[in-house]
Amino acid sequence: MRFTKETAITSFALFSLFFGAGNLIIPPYLGYTAGNEWFLTSLGFALSAVIIPILGIFAHARLQGTLLDFGKKVHPIFSLVFCIIVYLIAVTLPGPRTASVTYEIGLQPYFDITSLTSSSIYFGLVLLFVLNRSKIIDVLGKYLTPLLLLILATIIGVAIFAELPTPKGSTNETALFTGIIEGYQTFDAIGAIVIGAILVVSLNLKNQESPEINKKVLYRAGIFAGIGLSLIYFGLIYVGALFSTFVETSSRTDLLSILSYETLGKGGRILLSVLISLACFTTAIGIVAGTADFVKGLFKGSQAAYLITAFSASILGIIIGQTGVAYIIGIAVPALNFIYPLVIVLIILNIFPPKMVSPFIFRTVAIATFLFSIPDFLISLNLLTLEAADDHLPFINYGISWVIPTLIIFVLAKIIEPLIFKKDSSETEN
Repeated sequence: MRFTKETAITSFALFSLFFGAGNLIIPPYLGYTAGNEWFLTSLGFALSAVIIPILGIFAHARLQGTLLDFGKKVHPIFSLVFCIIVYLIAVTLPGPRTASVTYEIGLQPYFDITSLTSSSIYFGLVLLFVLNRSKIIDVLGKYLTPLLLLILATIIGVAIFAELPTPKGSTNETALFTGIIEGYQTFDAIGAIVIGAILVVSLNLKNQESPEINKKVLYRAGIFAGIGLSLIYFGLIYVGALFSTFVETSSRTDLLSILSYETLGKGGRILLSVLISLACFTTAIGIVAGTADFVKGLFKGSQAAYLITAFSASILGIIIGQTGVAYIIGIAVPALNFIYPLVIVLIILNIFPPKMVSPFIFRTVAIATFLFSIPDFLISLNLLTLEAADDHLPFINYGISWVIPTLIIFVLAKIIEPLIFKKDSSETEN
C-alpha cells in the first residue's frame, strides 16, 4: 500500500513540476488555430511535449544519478560544462519568468502591488519550500497538484459539456507538424532532465535502502504523469478548438482569459490567476531545488553549497524578474536554441541500452547535433537570415534544422563504428 501511495504522490509532484505557465497558455491557442484538426495536432503536441520529456524521466530512472551522467559518455568535461549551462539558463531565464508571469497575469490586474514586492514574496515562498528539501514531493503531490488539476478539470469539463458549435476549419498548414513544433517550444525536455534529478534525490532521501523500488516508482510516476499531461493537453486543445467558432483573438493569454470567463463566469478569471500562479510556483521550486542539488553534488554533498545556491538563485529570480515576461522570452529564445537540441539528443541516447550506444556514438552524435544547430542559433540572434539557410537545411524555418542531419550521422556512425574498432583491434593484435 505504501508503494502505491508513494507512486501516486510522486506522479502528482512530477506533473506539477512539468506544468508551467507555457504548458497552460500554448495548448488552447494551438487548438484555436487547429480547429477541426485538433486531434491530429494534439498527437503532434503530445509527441514533443509529453513523450520526449517523459523519456527524460525514464533515462533518469535508469541512470539513478545526476544530470552529469547524461553526458559523461561524451566526455567528463563536456558533461560538466553542459550541466553548468543548463542550470545557468534555468535560474536566469525560466525561473525569473515564472515570477514575471505570476505578477503580470495573476496579481497586477487585481492588486496594487509592485513587481519587486511580488517577486520578493514569491521567491521567499519558493526558498521556504526548497529549504525543506525532503518534503518537496509530499507537498507538491498531496496539496498543490490536486488543486491545480481540480481547476484545470473544471474549466475543461464545463467547456466540453456546454452546447458549443463544432470547431471551424484549421488555419495551420500541417496539423501534426504544427503540434510537434509547438510542443517543442514548451522546452520541457530541459525541464525533464532537471526535474528527474530532483526526483532521484528526493526518493533516495526517503528510501535510502531501496534503490530498485525508487527506480520502479520513478518509471511508474513517469507513465502516470505522462497520461495526466496528455489528457490535460488534449482537453485544453479541444476546448480551444471549440472556441474557434465564435472568438476572435490573436493573443494566447487573452484566449485563456476568455475561456476561463466563458466557462466559469466572473470567478473564472480569479481561478485562472490562481491556476497560473500555482503552475509557475511549482516550476520555480523545481528549478531552484534542482540547481541547488547539482551544486551540492559538485561540492561533495556540502549543505552550505546547497543553501548558498538556493539563496543566490532566489535573489537572481527577484532581480531578473523585474525585466518583464517579454524581455525574458526575447533573451531565452537564443539561449534555448543553443542548448535544447543537445538536451533532446542526450535524452534519447540515454534511453538506449548501454551496449547499443558506445562513447563513440555519443561523441559523434553530440558533435553533429551541436554543429547543425548553429544555424538555428544564429538566426535567433539575427546573425543569419532564414532565406540564406532555407535551401540548404530541412526544417530550418521551424527552428529544428539539426534533426535530419543528426539522424543521418547517427546511422552512419552505427555503420562505421564496427569497421573502425575492428581495424583498431586487428592492429593491436598484430
